[in-house]
Amino acid sequence: MSLPNKVRLVEVGPRDGLQNEAQPISVADKVRLVDDLSAAGLGYIEVGSFVSPKWVPQMAGSAEVFASIDQRPGVTYAALAPNLRGFEDALAAGVKEVAVFAAASEAFSQRNINCSISDSLKRFEPIMEAAGSHGVRVRGYVSCVLGCPYEGKVSAEQVAPVARALHDMGCYEVSLGDTIGTGTAGDTRRLFEVVSAQIPREQLAGHFHDTYGQALANVYASLLEGIAVFDSSVAGLGGCPYAKGATGNIASEDVVYLLHGLGIHTGIDLDRLIAAGQRISDVLGRTNGSRVARARSAH
Repeated sequence: MSLPNKVRLVEVGPRDGLQNEAQPISVADKVRLVDDLSAAGLGYIEVGSFVSPKWVPQMAGSAEVFASIDQRPGVTYAALAPNLRGFEDALAAGVKEVAVFAAASEAFSQRNINCSISDSLKRFEPIMEAAGSHGVRVRGYVSCVLGCPYEGKVSAEQVAPVARALHDMGCYEVSLGDTIGTGTAGDTRRLFEVVSAQIPREQLAGHFHDTYGQALANVYASLLEGIAVFDSSVAGLGGCPYAKGATGNIASEDVVYLLHGLGIHTGIDLDRLIAAGQRISDVLGRTNGSRVARARSAH
């Protein structure tokens, strides 16, 4: 299979990235990050999450962030909405696209959201119904697609029915997430082979964590399988909560560098993206998690 000509990146730094940070982050800093990402040419940005601040303190103020960002035409500004209350809050904030998430691992589902996989899927039915009646698009995530911190290896056959259920419910795209970053290129290719028997490849996305240093190899393996949408996080924001000191999300800068090197169009200005990542890293007082950004700044 030939490589895609064009790839869409889903920037998850402002949500999946920042939610794992220990220190409080001001609304102004979150707004600046989203605006910097828009200016760098990102066409899809996950801005925040409408969850109880009691559970995810960093996502408090998501409605204020949505009200303050410079929403550019043609850019999707999305939010995570794990339940109907979250969806209603997102709708009130003017959000046009939301994401819901399920796990491919029963143990992870119980530990993370205190219910079985099938119960978690049932919880999304009212969200899908409300989204349909308000013209809001819904994207689905499946976590632990290549491994689970409690169960170990997860088979592609476990992932396919969960992804299919989200797709059948009305998720226009399903992102498959290697939450603990243990997957390898061979596992990744097999995952997409199995899941694409249930869902067309153009409705699938990859979400890779770099805990074991395999994320870029897994992106390349996915490209070989015809996958053309990837989730990534500017400056590699967001550690892995299940592996102390481990890197989490793959850095957007590193993915863009790979894609541009393959002659694949992204519409993203790498220099501006690197500047955006460096600015938020400085705000957080942390080392930039992008290898490309660190190499460029060393020149």
